[in-house]
Amino acid sequence: MTWKAKNNIIQCLSRNRSRLKRISDAFAFARDGRVLEGTFAVADLGRLHDLLAEIDGEVTFHLQGYKGDSGESMLHLEVSGTIPLACQRCLEAVPFDLDVDSLLELVPEGTELSQDELEDDTRDFLPVVRELDVVELVEDEILLALPVAPRHEKCGLPGAADAGERINPFAKLSGLKGKPN
Repeated sequence: MTWKAKNNIIQCLSRNRSRLKRISDAFAFARDGRVLEGTFAVADLGRLHDLLAEIDGEVTFHLQGYKGDSGESMLHLEVSGTIPLACQRCLEAVPFDLDVDSLLELVPEGTELSQDELEDDTRDFLPVVRELDVVELVEDEILLALPVAPRHEKCGLPGAADAGERINPFAKLSGLKGKPN
């Protein structure tokens, strides 16, 4: 089975599980100041699987809606937990403590944002039609929080200890330097 086929199966399974964690109207959720919290098994977060050494554990989330200072619909998302990332050097598990704290401004999907708004690093926009899939939102924020190349602090390259003495391929040439033909 190809990687793409496996990924499609995982996405279909996670969509079926995530039907319980959907917000039918994200703008009403924010306007009413509602709160949604819970946990997800790491196994349910299919897009993370390729980055993990093991598919164990769970993450906890807290999602709160509110109105911003200018009346804009806002979501505050906090995600915590420990996930076992794969070390980029030895491929063993590296425990990574999640501490996601995101503030997202809801905008209707298809809204044109000005260049100034897009370049403003103090605001993150979340385009939404109406329905919001909480599993996808949590998974997106986790992916953004992960290190680019996780590794153990004292992890060497695989096989580096067994390499022995390094041979310089130009050592013989230096001996020939200065000798006449």
